[in-house]
Amino acid sequence: MTQGFFISFEGGEGAGKSTQIRRLADRLATAGHDVIVTREPGGSPGAEAIRDLLVNGAADRWSPVTESLLMYAARRDHLERVIRPALARGAIVLCDRFADSTRAYQGAGGDAPASLIAALEAHVLGGTVPVLTLILDLPAEVGLQRAEARGGAARFESKGLAFHERLRAGYLEIARQEPERCVVIDANAPLDAVAAAISDVVAQRLGL
Repeated sequence: MTQGFFISFEGGEGAGKSTQIRRLADRLATAGHDVIVTREPGGSPGAEAIRDLLVNGAADRWSPVTESLLMYAARRDHLERVIRPALARGAIVLCDRFADSTRAYQGAGGDAPASLIAALEAHVLGGTVPVLTLILDLPAEVGLQRAEARGGAARFESKGLAFHERLRAGYLEIARQEPERCVVIDANAPLDAVAAAISDVVAQRLGL
């Protein structure tokens, strides 16, 4: 059986990941592919229970280290119960956030030790990583305005502009370090233009 493709979408609040994942999923499904759309934190029943702990409450409810541990507990369950089985049957998995979110939010944004995050990645992911990561980038203040208008994960939005500027810089640094996996997409462009850019990258990189 052919191994599937694992594609992650990353970016700050209000970047439009959910919208663009749906658009790509529709295109791939129309082309006859088995497509799974999932998210983090969450994606499996156990991980969704942990998500409730992470996205609700006061901004300082958890320290960056505690957040990292919770994220990786949820991620392991998600991997075991959803992502790996889907990839094993040859599906295309489109995930709204994955390990880079911990690097950006808890690491660059929250100053959790890079050594801790790297150790969690090594032990928890077990080599299951996206073949392609699309980083939807836009100015932090624009993203926060969009997020506020739609209503969303208020706990992370309430961490303030400086936090979101740090995590944006963190994402761009990840892309700089791993250009073979990561592609930065201008999420400040019109929705159709963003969707077209994503479609082009997926076609060029993966032939999908």
